[in-house]
Amino acid sequence: MKFLRNLLAAILGCLIAFGVLFFMFFVFAALVGSGDDGVVVKENSILELSLNSPIRDYEGKNNSDPFGALFEEGQGLDEILHTIAVAKNDDKIKGISMTTGFLQAGLAQTQEIRAALADFKAEGKFIYSYSDFYTQKNYYLATIADKLYLNPLGAMDFKGLASEVLYYKDLQEKTGVKMEVIRHGKYKSAVEPYLSNTMSDANRSQIKELITSLWTSMLTDIATSRNIDISNLNVIADTLGGRTPEYAVASGLVDGNMYFDEYESLLRESVAVEADAKLNYVDFEYYAKVASKKTLKTGADKIAVIYAQGEILYGEGGKDFIGQGVVNEALKKARDNKSVKAIVMRVNSPGGSALVSDIIWREIELTKKIKPVVVSFGNVAASGGYYIAAGADKIFAESTTITGSIGVFGTIPNINELAADIGVNAEQVGTNKNSVDYSLFEPMTDTFRNQVQEGIEQTYDTFLQRVADGRNMSIAVVDSIAQGRVWSGVDAKDLGLVDEIGNLDDAIAAAAEMVDLESYGIRKYPKYKSDFEKLMEDFGGAKAKVGEAFIKEELGNEAFQILKEFKQLSKQKGVQTRMPFTLNIK
Repeated sequence: MKFLRNLLAAILGCLIAFGVLFFMFFVFAALVGSGDDGVVVKENSILELSLNSPIRDYEGKNNSDPFGALFEEGQGLDEILHTIAVAKNDDKIKGISMTTGFLQAGLAQTQEIRAALADFKAEGKFIYSYSDFYTQKNYYLATIADKLYLNPLGAMDFKGLASEVLYYKDLQEKTGVKMEVIRHGKYKSAVEPYLSNTMSDANRSQIKELITSLWTSMLTDIATSRNIDISNLNVIADTLGGRTPEYAVASGLVDGNMYFDEYESLLRESVAVEADAKLNYVDFEYYAKVASKKTLKTGADKIAVIYAQGEILYGEGGKDFIGQGVVNEALKKARDNKSVKAIVMRVNSPGGSALVSDIIWREIELTKKIKPVVVSFGNVAASGGYYIAAGADKIFAESTTITGSIGVFGTIPNINELAADIGVNAEQVGTNKNSVDYSLFEPMTDTFRNQVQEGIEQTYDTFLQRVADGRNMSIAVVDSIAQGRVWSGVDAKDLGLVDEIGNLDDAIAAAAEMVDLESYGIRKYPKYKSDFEKLMEDFGGAKAKVGEAFIKEELGNEAFQILKEFKQLSKQKGVQTRMPFTLNIK
């Protein structure tokens, strides 16, 4: 009995200690969350822009949650753009110092940040950029600066865009694990890696045209900012004319080579302070919290902005994937809210479930009968991402948006050969002729393949009809530019798949114009639960996040991305309207 008493006392003591520690953690987090108000932005301040965190279009943060900042990682593009806009009108902020390392944003997101920085400069404020190493995407963003500087022993990547696609046909044959593929669309090459060891001419052609269009859009902006002809920029890329700091200066890609202390001396001159004076840096993430309390657009009437980002999967959805639950609920709330006069949907998705895409498409159709719906495309709005937007009243895309991919496929895993090799035999028993339609352990029958192919063709025909109706085209014309082919935003506009080249602000302005609004506020949907709130509901969510960070650290980013692709593949159910390949721009 004495042992049991001691054991219970020890357990109780541990629980009390844990409770005290947990309470102290809450108090500490609350103090951290409330401490921002005590910091003041000084005169002659310089906003420090590094953008080292992953960037989503929308984080949906709850600023009233004092614990959110301790658990959240990443920045929302909407927050970044808002912060730059607030800084533009802040007399205490004299300029921006860009020290971006490895920008974790898509091309269209980078283009939007670049446009916001150009607007900042238009107020007569300066932007300087410094880096030890410029990646192509970082350099593209940095060229909006008045001056660019590179470490004398630094490096620069400026050689044009490339894309790599992995093929698994031999791997399947060696392991006995294969993917059974059914598709429609000669460019629907998401499944090509399972069917071949080499890239098809059709796929090579579309990738070449796509990345050439994206590269041209980037060069057009760079040429304007750096006052270098596009033809000369291509020569520099072909000859690796920026491969050393000296060459980068000689070719005009950067303005000079210097160490960071020398760069800070230039910043002092820009804000007219003494040579030995301390610079008043303002951390961008801190300033974002200050900026979040300032409203730039106001009015009793509202424009709703609904964010749909990530792959399209059946279910509730969240900040990482699109589900019919969260998106349709947001659409219903926006159309039922009397203060909301028009709706803008921001789509950033490579596609996914055809069923979910159609469910969301239908909700937009119902919403259009009550209020105008305008769509803004982000980095990618392909296949299912395009499907859900096809019926909108107006579609905007960035020139670097990847879109189109109007095609359908299905992939079904099969381990028949592996099972035979390791001595596994599966026997099926059913009540009817087709009650056992498919087994992972048996070769796919012609009857089942024909049945799936029928569903693929039906979905493709429906997809064509949705686009034809939404874009006021004939089915024949849509089919000629469909077949699963992807297009840049520029090409998509020329083909009639989008209406205008522009960003989210342009889409919001168009929506306001449709309902004759001159002054209005913005209402964002949906509101996501923070990771802290999820932790309180389910400790497994935090464990998964920690585990994911650990795996990424151990494997490295490139191997981790491949692992994520296989994980997403395992989640695919039913007929898919997905982008034909994972495009890693580098």
